[in-house]
Amino acid sequence: MEKIVIIGGGFAGLNLFKKLDPHKYEICLVDRNNFHCFPPLFYQIASSGLVAANICFPFRREFKKMRNVSYHMGHVKHIDLQAKQVTTSYETIAYDKLVLAAGSTNNYFGMDHLPEETYGIKTVAEAAHTRDEILDRFERGAICPDRERRKQLLSFLVVGGGPSGVEIAGALGEMKRYILRKEYPELEPGDVTITLVEGTGSLLGAMSAKSRDKALQGLHELMVNVRLNTQLKDYSDKYVTFGDGSREYYETLIWTAGVRGEPMPGLPAELVGHGGRVIVDEYNRVPGYENTLYAIGDIALMTTPEYPKGHPQMAQPAIQQARNLARNLNDGSFSHKFVYKDKGSMATIGKNRAVANIGKMSFGGWFAWLLWMIIHLISILGMRNKLSVLMNWFWNYMFYSTSLRLLLRPTKFPLRKHWAD
Repeated sequence: MEKIVIIGGGFAGLNLFKKLDPHKYEICLVDRNNFHCFPPLFYQIASSGLVAANICFPFRREFKKMRNVSYHMGHVKHIDLQAKQVTTSYETIAYDKLVLAAGSTNNYFGMDHLPEETYGIKTVAEAAHTRDEILDRFERGAICPDRERRKQLLSFLVVGGGPSGVEIAGALGEMKRYILRKEYPELEPGDVTITLVEGTGSLLGAMSAKSRDKALQGLHELMVNVRLNTQLKDYSDKYVTFGDGSREYYETLIWTAGVRGEPMPGLPAELVGHGGRVIVDEYNRVPGYENTLYAIGDIALMTTPEYPKGHPQMAQPAIQQARNLARNLNDGSFSHKFVYKDKGSMATIGKNRAVANIGKMSFGGWFAWLLWMIIHLISILGMRNKLSVLMNWFWNYMFYSTSLRLLLRPTKFPLRKHWAD
């Protein structure tokens, strides 16, 4: 029985191991976290709408009724393609076939100091950290006697006008417009500045013009300043330098501007293409290693006439690639080329505000928001998680109130050095 090692348990990795034939393969999943999570709702963790447990599901719980499937916690340190071995933080694992499904990470476009200066919502840990920092600023602002310093503390800059940027900016706008007067009576809306900057001429560039306009209108209604055709050149000592040379103070910068493939140590440079993504053919095979090495999801770069820069780094391409690769591996022959079927895209800008593109149709407002909720709710693993999310959404919709605005500072000691390996 051949052993398949899958690196990454996101949408791509999860769908692959669920579709592979356990009678034909021994399947080993490697991930630094012991759970699968739902990235489209990370912004709700950052804005205190949900807690991490609502959108995460343990791998071992998913595996308990599956045979020939195992989970190994670890961060990949080296891949030896000749010896067919993967070395993680804790062990070395041999394989017959290796599937890279590690997803993507933040792309700072050469500004290497930004990871230490900015906040993100690319992982559960980043989103929880960002939530703590947002709440910290509001609490400190509420007790700050100096009006100018208070305005500095409550200045938020979101960089990137894609779905993640629009959604977190909208969530902050809801806090400013609806929650401030209820939970922070010491503050006034004028004390809070929320700015979203986008380097191109429109938000949500992959969506229709109608959806882009509705998103812009929704953000304006939530008191969010939107600046298009604005690029960030640097961020240091809380000062942002924009492309035109101007400098402005922002206490908190949330980065959603771009992603790149998760680095895979040991892969030859010639296998990695644009955006740090691993080059694959139309069957998700890596050239030169067609029988042993594959890549799917965000980390895979498959160029086609329709997608010359690769498929969108979103959930649907990852899911579809995983299922197609499983089909070919189960058949024992690569007879099914991958063809992406675009099922649409959507983004929410707050309660009763969302945009959706499905086929040639565009929706906005309450109906798009309801559609967004239903689709996301169905996609979350675990019935308990679905019910928890539904209850939180219902309560927030009715009362604009949540018990989740908890500032949870981690303890410093004892140091867990192996967590950073």
